Amino acid sequence: MDRIRLVGGNELNGELPISGAKNAALPLMIASLLTKDPLVLNNVPRLADVKQLERILENHGVDISVQGRRRGDDDMQGQRITFTAHDIVDTCAPYELVSTMRASFWVIGPLLARMGEARVSMPGGCAIGTRPVDFYIDGLQQLGAEIEIDGGYVNAKAPGGRLKGGKVVLPRISVGATHVIMMAATLAEGTSVIENAAMEPEVTNLAECLVEMGAKIEGVGTRTLTIQGVEALHGAEVDVIPDRIETGTYAMAVAMTGGNVLLKGANAAHLQAALDVLKETGAEVIEEDDGIRIVKNGNAVKPIDVDVSEYPGFPTDLQAQYMALMSRADGTSTIRETIFENRFMHVSELARLGAHIDVEGQAAEVTGVEHLKGAQVMATDLRASVSLVIAGLAAEGETIVNRIYHLDRGFERLEDKLSRCGAKIERVSG
Repeated sequence: MDRIRLVGGNELNGELPISGAKNAALPLMIASLLTKDPLVLNNVPRLADVKQLERILENHGVDISVQGRRRGDDDMQGQRITFTAHDIVDTCAPYELVSTMRASFWVIGPLLARMGEARVSMPGGCAIGTRPVDFYIDGLQQLGAEIEIDGGYVNAKAPGGRLKGGKVVLPRISVGATHVIMMAATLAEGTSVIENAAMEPEVTNLAECLVEMGAKIEGVGTRTLTIQGVEALHGAEVDVIPDRIETGTYAMAVAMTGGNVLLKGANAAHLQAALDVLKETGAEVIEEDDGIRIVKNGNAVKPIDVDVSEYPGFPTDLQAQYMALMSRADGTSTIRETIFENRFMHVSELARLGAHIDVEGQAAEVTGVEHLKGAQVMATDLRASVSLVIAGLAAEGETIVNRIYHLDRGFERLEDKLSRCGAKIERVSG
């Protein structure tokens, strides 16, 4: 397997482009199943998860066309891809395709809404908690679906071929369940209401895309979504929002190493809670017309306690990166993870670099050290793996990050972007 080799100690300076958000691109791609017309997405990132979802959609009969590079394009510019699901030839999403990526399970909503049936394997993905699909199933049943689970597959049917509007109260905020139920409700007969819906920018990106496709959705960006079902949706052209997790990751990298970096294309409104915390740690966060500038001088990092929570709170997907930052703080901080129960697996690997972290239940107490030292470390999941990279950027000597296929799922050309800003980092082929 490929590895990342890096030598710490360099400040980061320059301009770093922010890619389209993986967590927005995936549901937008899946929304193409709702219409026979073309759905054009701009700013799609080049990631392993995107390629895997393309394979799944192609299996359902979706034609996918990628626009080639145009003169003057930056080589890190996002892709323009057209998805056309004129004929859905298969309503089954098999285990061998779904098992590697959790978001691929979301096809159950559009398939059931448009075709009246779906057979989808139970999902896979990062091992950061059970993340059951009960909410998805219960929500679809509230829209009239008949569902049974057999042999690791969820078999769903809409009696009479069409779902019925209904009220869905999510027992816990779930981005995935909100995506699935919202997409399903767009083609249901009558009115649907989703209460306790997720408010993440990626959810809003999908909702606004569905409205562009002809859906009738009220309450976008709030905890209550009201959806009036329509007979059919049409094509549209939509931009994938910039990746707020990539933005926060590189912002914390600059806060660790010092320097001055413009995160080009970033949207501060999408991660204000994390940026506010970053300011408290001692970094400058400056909003500019074309992005966010992060500036950190040689002053110490201040320890700030954080409780992870649903949007608009501090994102769980930045918890590992923030822990890396706090490992260099001048004092002790506490990080509480309230979303996923197994999301401290990176602690033992950060300890290999010299971090002092004590975990009790869902809380981690991080006592900053003066120096981290390079070592061999192992990536355990997507966000944990990048926390090891940014810790390595600030560590003395050489760090090797193994199993970086996790990184390729969610960070586009990470080593190239960091190299542009002065990091000594390279990919080593396995």
